[in-house]
Amino acid sequence: MNTPAHLIFAATAFAKPRQRRTTIASIGGALLPDASLYLMAGVALFVLGLSPDHVFGTLYFSDAWQQVFKIDNSFLVWGAGLALAWGWKSPTGMIFAASGLLHLALDFPLHHDDGRAHFWPLSNWVFESPVSYWDVGHHARIIGPIEMLISLIFSLILLRRFTSIRSRILISMLLALQLAPVFFWAFVFSQ
Repeated sequence: MNTPAHLIFAATAFAKPRQRRTTIASIGGALLPDASLYLMAGVALFVLGLSPDHVFGTLYFSDAWQQVFKIDNSFLVWGAGLALAWGWKSPTGMIFAASGLLHLALDFPLHHDDGRAHFWPLSNWVFESPVSYWDVGHHARIIGPIEMLISLIFSLILLRRFTSIRSRILISMLLALQLAPVFFWAFVFSQ
């Protein structure tokens, strides 16, 4: 799934008005599994000046990048985090870990040849789903619009739930980012 969708889904599941720590934990946990990709790709694209084709066609699949993805996209690592937060009786920590696990659970069935080793360190196995949220060769023309529609519905729920102007602006920004991936990727690949 697109990262904004992960944030929208996690906020719908866990964020609560006037409970800032819970809301930040839900967003943070949903963002962290993708943070390394944004950091590494951002440095490669905008600092090192590498082409998007090289970054997403070669570096993305390199052993070094995949090792990072094994850690931050591991059900076992996030599950251990949830267990620790539960043991420490930390509701905020549990929300953070649950949001990360939700992110992984939504990504797992939606990546064909670009999936992650979600069961590291026990296994390096990568599930190759028959469907993809972005790859038109694997039903993205069906999955993508479904993701967009659910994101729109969840954003409307969040806009009703959160009444402050700042919250509504942030929710609207996330929705705009979710609905505009075509423009984003067109920009990235035009560099």
